[in-house]
Amino acid sequence: MTVVKTAISIQETLYEQAELLAKKMNISRSHLFGMAVEDFIQRYQNRLLLEEINQAYSDEPDPAEQVRLLQMQKQHRKVVEGEW
Repeated sequence: MTVVKTAISIQETLYEQAELLAKKMNISRSHLFGMAVEDFIQRYQNRLLLEEINQAYSDEPDPAEQVRLLQMQKQHRKVVEGEW
């Protein structure tokens, strides 16, 4: 894996918290920041995927689909009638 060196600017309090956490986890600050960015990217991609899935399922059935659905429900009721 290729490693790229970069510099970032963050609030001092955030830096101090990251420094303490990295020490507590016994990892480098760089590793901690890498893990944080990786987690952020994964969450972002998951959110985009969820939005795409919700968009795909958000549309209402067209009138022909609604008629067919009602017919299926009526047929299902006839099939299971008296079984419960």
